[in-house]
Formats: sequence, structure tokens, C-alpha cells
Amino acid sequence: MYQFSRSIYRDLAPRMDRAVDAGRRAAARQDVLEACEATVKRLVYDGRYFARPARSLFVQVREHFPLTEQAEVYGVINRYLTLAQRYLESLPEGAGLNGARRCRASTRRGTPCQREPLPGRDYCPSHKHLEEPFEGIREVSAAA
Repeated sequence: MYQFSRSIYRDLAPRMDRAVDAGRRAAARQDVLEACEATVKRLVYDGRYFARPARSLFVQVREHFPLTEQAEVYGVINRYLTLAQRYLESLPEGAGLNGARRCRASTRRGTPCQREPLPGRDYCPSHKHLEEPFEGIREVSAAA
């Protein structure tokens, strides 16, 4: 996901340099970079509850661009964040960002299990008992 935030920043940096004076350029660049990274990170970890990521990022960074560039800035942000959302949707359920699947169980500390699940299963060998169906108390027929 690093690639998406850096791509947004690389496309926005030249537009920003024309609008910001040399004394504030470094601080403005840092603000835009941090906002891009924070937005993409939130999209990854909290994407379900992040309604309009492009709008959110644009509101954070628009002060660093001239009014004449703001439509293009929003277009760049929207394009890359749409690509990031499509990429995240293309990953299989339970997959990490590198494409590897992860066990669906949690450890005793409450952190997600880091092991790879068994082929065709949702749980690793340590947690495979969680996937087996629960056999409750069998009803005893009243044949007496």
C-alpha cells in the first residue's frame, strides 16, 4: 500500500511547489506526505468505515495548492484511492497485504494469529479445532 500513498504524493508534489514559497515548501511537502500515508493506512485497516477517503484527503491537503490546481489535485487523489480500493477488494477474504492468507483465530493476547491456514481451511493447525462443527448433546430418543 506504500506504493499508492507515494504515487499520490509524487503526482501532487510538482503542483505544490508552484504554490508554496521556498520557506514553507519542506513543511508543506511533509504535511501532504503524512496525510497521504495516513489516509491509505486508514483505508487498509478501517476501510469499511471510511466513507469518502478521497474527499477526506483532499480536505487535508488542499490548502497547499492554488485554487486553479485544486480540481486536478482532487482528480489525482480520487484516481489513486479508487485504485487502492479496487486492489484491496481483489484480495481474497482473510488475506494479508502481501497476498498471503492468515489464520482467522486470535491468540490469547487478543492479537491475530500470524500462521498460514491449512489448505482449504480458515484456520492453522494450532486452531483447527475452531473450525470443526460442535457436536452438542445428542438427543436421546425416549424409547423407554
